[in-house]
Amino acid sequence: MKNRELFSKINQVIASKDSAVAELISAESHRQRSTICLIPSENYVSAEVALALASPFTNKYSEGYPHVWKEGNLIDKNGRYYQGQENTNKLEKLAIQRALELFTDNPSAYHANVQAISGAPANLAVIGAFLKPGDTLMGLALDYGGHLTHGHKVSVTSHYYNAVHYTLNEEGKLDYDEIEKLAEEYKPKLIISGATAYPLKIDFERFGRIAKKVGAILLADISHIAGLCVTGEHPHPFPHADVITSTTHKILRGPRAGVIVCKKEYGPQVDKALFPALQGGPHMNTIAAMAVAFKEAMSEEYKAYAKQVVKNAKVLSEKLKEYKFKLISGGTENHLILIDVVNNENGVTVKNASWFAERLELAGIVTNKNTVPGDAKPWNPSGIRMGTPAVTTLGMKEKEMEKIAELIWLTAKHAEDDSKIAEIRSEVELLVSKFAEGSNFII
Repeated sequence: MKNRELFSKINQVIASKDSAVAELISAESHRQRSTICLIPSENYVSAEVALALASPFTNKYSEGYPHVWKEGNLIDKNGRYYQGQENTNKLEKLAIQRALELFTDNPSAYHANVQAISGAPANLAVIGAFLKPGDTLMGLALDYGGHLTHGHKVSVTSHYYNAVHYTLNEEGKLDYDEIEKLAEEYKPKLIISGATAYPLKIDFERFGRIAKKVGAILLADISHIAGLCVTGEHPHPFPHADVITSTTHKILRGPRAGVIVCKKEYGPQVDKALFPALQGGPHMNTIAAMAVAFKEAMSEEYKAYAKQVVKNAKVLSEKLKEYKFKLISGGTENHLILIDVVNNENGVTVKNASWFAERLELAGIVTNKNTVPGDAKPWNPSGIRMGTPAVTTLGMKEKEMEKIAELIWLTAKHAEDDSKIAEIRSEVELLVSKFAEGSNFII
């Protein structure tokens, strides 16, 4: 039975009790099967991951951990506050062990926490583990590709802590000499390396030297590039970083959750900072799905997938440059492309990024608006962010990337012509249908 047929039958069961929800599930499935997903933080999960999410583990409350810490040592002892944890303890230990095997080459030297419900809580927990209110942290500015939790003014990470930001140089690249100068000037207790919209490789070794020089903890937020780091398609943060955080969706193709991996000496304070300081009971069904996704990410098939993600992004970016779109940083070295569509170089007038994202969606091409260097207002940016993880999951390769670039160009060229947009939409639906029908992933 194909995965689509499997979940169609499941939805029929839902429909027998709640037709309204079943109709929305069906509509969302149709939307995903008829559009090109270029949002770099979205992907499709396998049937195994999806079914783990729907498992009986969703019924169980498991406040606490399957272990306890005593004098800095991890003790294999039930640390839960509820009874009935025989299977949840085994499950969480399995997820932890797989996370360590996936993210490190020496599991015994590190500790993993798999309870964060997403990437933002994972970052908040790590910051809370090492900083007191008023302490200084340093991260990449939001309008230069950083994340809200890297100290942006609307985030609690700037409300409770003194946030200092580094930016990009005129070429759209990280200036490590300038970052080092800022670190020496402000002496942050924690430095965040990582981004949500940076198309180039990150030099974690250099970040590690900078952090060591000023006595800071180095947190590598690899939510977007985790799958590339663990397969060798991008430099790995360890051993240079003290802690890494990552979402488990995005390129890892797991459930919407977060994982923290740290040097073992920091395990007690990281665990305590997440529970009880930040969260209550973990979502055990999500942890089951994480364990499945971690195993999938250690396969040879996944290594081939990650390599193709990078190949696809490179081809897509080069083709977009041929259409004279202005690419931030000049192109891409990972899975992600950031385009300044307002100040483009192809003679096409784009009102603003929000408007263009909406026109692309009408054409069946799903992206997201995003700030580019120099944008003052995150809610009215100049950029469009796109990436190749989802389309690569469907099996698309270089040839399809060239076609997608053409479709993006045609949408820009005919953005105000509804009839042309409808024609592009038909092409998009035909292209996606060739890959979605036989996919082993949930779409």
